[in-house]
Amino acid sequence: MEKKLFLLDAMALIYRAYYALIRNPRITSAGRNTNAQFGFTTTLLDLINKEKPTHMAVAFDTHAPTERHTTYTDYKANRQDAPEDLLDALPDIKRIIEGFNIPVVELDGYEADDVIGTLAWQAADAGYTVYMVTPDKDYGQLVRDNVFIYKPPYMGNKEEIMGPKEICEKWQIQNVHQVIDILGLMGDAVDNIPGIAGIGEKTAMKLLAQYHSLENVLENADTIGGKMGEKIKAGRDNAILSKELATIITDVPVSFHEEDFCIKDCDKGKLTDIFMELEFKTLGKRILGDGFAGGASVEAKARVVQTDLFGTVIEEEVTVTTEVVETGNILLADKNINNTPHEYEVIDTAEKRAKLLEQLLGQSEVSFDTETTGTDANEAEIVGMSFSFKKGVAYYIPLPADNTAARAIIHEFTPLFQHPSIVLIGQNIKYDMLILKWYGMEITTALFDTMLAHYLIEPEGRRSMDVLSAQYLQYEPVPIESLIGKKGKGQGNMRDVEIEKIKEYAAEDADITLQLKEKFMPMLPEKAVDKVFYDIENPLIKVLTDMEYEGIALDTMALADYSKELEIEIKRAEESVYEQAGVRFKLASPKQLGEVLFEKLQLDPKAKKTRTGQYATGEDVLQKLSSKHKIVEDILIFRELSKLKSTYVDSLPLLLNKRTNRVHTSYNQAVAVTGRLSSNNPNLQNIPIRTDRGREIRKAFIPRNEEYVLLSADYSQIELRIIAAISEDKEMMSAFQQGIDIHAATAAKVYNVALEEVTSQMRRNAKSVNFGIIYGVSAFGLSENLGIPRSEAKMLIDNYFAQYPSIKQYMEDQVKFASENGYVQTMLGRKRWLKDINSSNAVVRGFAERNAINMPIQGTAADMIKLAMIAIHKAFKEQNLKSRMLLQVHDELVFDAHRSELEIIKPLILDLMRNALPLAVPVEAEMGIGNNWLEAH
Repeated sequence: MEKKLFLLDAMALIYRAYYALIRNPRITSAGRNTNAQFGFTTTLLDLINKEKPTHMAVAFDTHAPTERHTTYTDYKANRQDAPEDLLDALPDIKRIIEGFNIPVVELDGYEADDVIGTLAWQAADAGYTVYMVTPDKDYGQLVRDNVFIYKPPYMGNKEEIMGPKEICEKWQIQNVHQVIDILGLMGDAVDNIPGIAGIGEKTAMKLLAQYHSLENVLENADTIGGKMGEKIKAGRDNAILSKELATIITDVPVSFHEEDFCIKDCDKGKLTDIFMELEFKTLGKRILGDGFAGGASVEAKARVVQTDLFGTVIEEEVTVTTEVVETGNILLADKNINNTPHEYEVIDTAEKRAKLLEQLLGQSEVSFDTETTGTDANEAEIVGMSFSFKKGVAYYIPLPADNTAARAIIHEFTPLFQHPSIVLIGQNIKYDMLILKWYGMEITTALFDTMLAHYLIEPEGRRSMDVLSAQYLQYEPVPIESLIGKKGKGQGNMRDVEIEKIKEYAAEDADITLQLKEKFMPMLPEKAVDKVFYDIENPLIKVLTDMEYEGIALDTMALADYSKELEIEIKRAEESVYEQAGVRFKLASPKQLGEVLFEKLQLDPKAKKTRTGQYATGEDVLQKLSSKHKIVEDILIFRELSKLKSTYVDSLPLLLNKRTNRVHTSYNQAVAVTGRLSSNNPNLQNIPIRTDRGREIRKAFIPRNEEYVLLSADYSQIELRIIAAISEDKEMMSAFQQGIDIHAATAAKVYNVALEEVTSQMRRNAKSVNFGIIYGVSAFGLSENLGIPRSEAKMLIDNYFAQYPSIKQYMEDQVKFASENGYVQTMLGRKRWLKDINSSNAVVRGFAERNAINMPIQGTAADMIKLAMIAIHKAFKEQNLKSRMLLQVHDELVFDAHRSELEIIKPLILDLMRNALPLAVPVEAEMGIGNNWLEAH
């Protein structure tokens, strides 16, 4: 059996794990960020399961200075402070490693790479195959026979294993010892190793190819001549120092004793404790099995007194077993349906339903849930309904498969569903409302959606009912998989499940939702987000329910014709690429494409490579090369058209609803932290609009019949109007108040020319600045976007702030406010909490600062269009109009407009959009009408 030793560079992997999840952090119920702990544990587990090591160790740096620090006091001096969350994670990670029974190796005076290098060579000499697990390039100097670098999978890329051959190919060197010569010449910005000023990676490789070592390069500085020779002479001392600093020590006083490094069974007790603290429920079950609950069992006798629907008292003594774990001073109880007293009842006769309805009508609020045959509310059939109005008590009503019979039972509850003073509580209640709407039942009661309440309380948290129940109630609901099986082809549906199991599952859902409401209701005013909840999010549920129910008609013949047209154009572009390349290859393969562009055609001698070693061929790379060779233009056309065809043209007809023959998108109300809606099946937010070929897809969206046309109403430059109003910048406000083209006005100011002298190119550049500023665009980013020199981009930004000083002040004020309060908010009070706003790490802090600036603007725009939708929906209902609101896409609303009502709804829509949220500047919307969406837009 092969003996395989894996040596993990702890800090390199921890940093990588933390930043991989920075945009979607894992936050515990106590508010702790567990990115690093989760990512590191996942990497560790994947290594063990996939690579089957026989031996393993994890190496850490210590706080003690090393000889490198003594030799060069600036060594690693420019490193950013580690994020606080990452530093807080280190004790947890060491506990996790200890729980896996894996040794931690660290030694004062030496870095982790020195320790790993020493152990790797000792183990290789002892007959082991050694893998140094790290993304650090410095380790290339250590590889040799049986010693490899192992870069774990990252951001969708596969793992990468590098031996001497791969290292030499990467650096274009003859042997791996030359890695330190390369580093000596070019330096290492990460570790503040200086190298020779003005020499980068490409130059260092060329010099080594000719002179073979750093010392030879230095000796031949006179013959090299020119500016390069001068740089080498001037940087001689730094180069020698840099090579010394970059050399990994391989005689550290540590010893490889194979019995100490053997893979052993994990310590389940230790892992249970730490996983419970970190709330790693799924990961805990993956490692410790389905029995993972977190600690010792506590048994208690409880006398349960229950009363059934007809008043019969049932009294019994039960033994309640609760799994507990001590976390600080908090006792978390892992409760579930088996250890928690409850009273769930099946209501399966007309007499029982009448009795239940009578009880429900006596309540001020009722929790409600449906059980269905699927997750698409426009396709699924209802299986049953559950209700709860008291903690631990709930009722389940089974419904027959026959549509007419099911409708009849549902309509028995019309007095509840349309009661003027009862609040109906649900978790994602839009789904349940849409289900009932397909059975002819319109819910008109007041609503309280627990998912939306949590969305406003914690915009970046996870919010499925199971997650919320575990986090806020310490209760684990019955998993759906226990009823219908795991996801996949073999999964059943609720229609197949025995009534007793469905009753427990469904009634529990209503019960848990009721309990969550009690938790969240006081938190809304505590967080000062109750106004947004009651004025925007809750009323919007009914609007979105109706929009999703309506759907939109699709011209499938037009799409079929366009698909054929695209096929011809795709083939034409593909053949043109092959002709220009002089070789046929797989054009859809980034690897093969990179080889053709950068090796065969030599389009860019400085072509960058991805982490996997292949050339980068993303759209941003190709756009920069498009002026160099026509082949690039054809590649971009091939990609654009192929994506249009597969993602939209050929896919949209597959999404037609069988009942209506229309497309019914589903709106996600609780996803984007800014408050923006998103949608899926299809994702309408991504329907292309920037290119002529992409816009053609909008032609396929059509009115329902000839009595209707499509009407599109789109807010005009709404985010700029909002920033003008919020910042109270006089110059920008004046431009909007006078109705001047804001991009032309900005161009005139930043280029210091008269308004009439502004060229189209100036206006285009100013437009990029206008929209880029609020997203924190840098001079580098702007120069890349516009294809202009960085100096010109910097001039544009500097002039922008000089001309609009209040916007600069607004940005600074927002960052200061967030720093002092920990959040920012929209004009109406929607909040985003920014826990990293005071981080000592500049990268983490900068991300939070950009959010502090742009969230109030984006969020206010989101609030505005939601208020407009609510007002328009209400007006259409009150006037009993035939016209319907169908779609919301960013700042645009699309309507099926009845031709006879056009003169009524046009001014109505414009007025309600303009006045949904008044600003200190005019709010404008543009409107169009047509026989398809493209014409209307």
